[in-house]
Amino acid sequence: MTAPLTLCNPEQSLLVVIDIQPRLVEAMPEPEAQRMMEVGTMLLQAAAALSIPVLVTEQYPQGLGSTCEEIAAHLPEGVTPIGKTGFACTCAEAFRHQLRRSGRQQVILTGQETHVCVLQTAAALQAQGKTVFVVEDAVCSRRPEHKIYALERMRRAGVIVLSGESVLFEWLRDFRHPQFKSLARLIR
Repeated sequence: MTAPLTLCNPEQSLLVVIDIQPRLVEAMPEPEAQRMMEVGTMLLQAAAALSIPVLVTEQYPQGLGSTCEEIAAHLPEGVTPIGKTGFACTCAEAFRHQLRRSGRQQVILTGQETHVCVLQTAAALQAQGKTVFVVEDAVCSRRPEHKIYALERMRRAGVIVLSGESVLFEWLRDFRHPQFKSLARLIR
């Protein structure tokens, strides 16, 4: 028996941007990193327009730098990156606090690396009963096969793997949505 198909619900969604920092991005294959940045930026713009809360983390920012400017420029007002040393975002008390405060049950993950911080965050969130989505074109790993294996592992564990466009159109749901025209432009 298969589980019912779950769509991203804008009233229940929380967007998480994991460790998109210069020193990490530089280690990624360029096309993958560029696509992650483009789709991540699109999702941040959509989240802002739809009032979907955003959390951002930075892995050991003292050594790996702050969030890349391309991403930081699109963070909603008042969103401050959360520093962490553990690989799962839930290792950081500030992340756990803001997650609880959001009251959201669906968590959409973007960032890097897919097989480390994204995977461990997905596992921790699932253990808390959250519905976890991983945006396959907004995550990357230094080695493409690591991303492939991590996505497959998460998929088998019940994490929903989808594209950035799927997230956007699931948030909108209807061509008549007041934000449809402005947000549909983000994917052109």
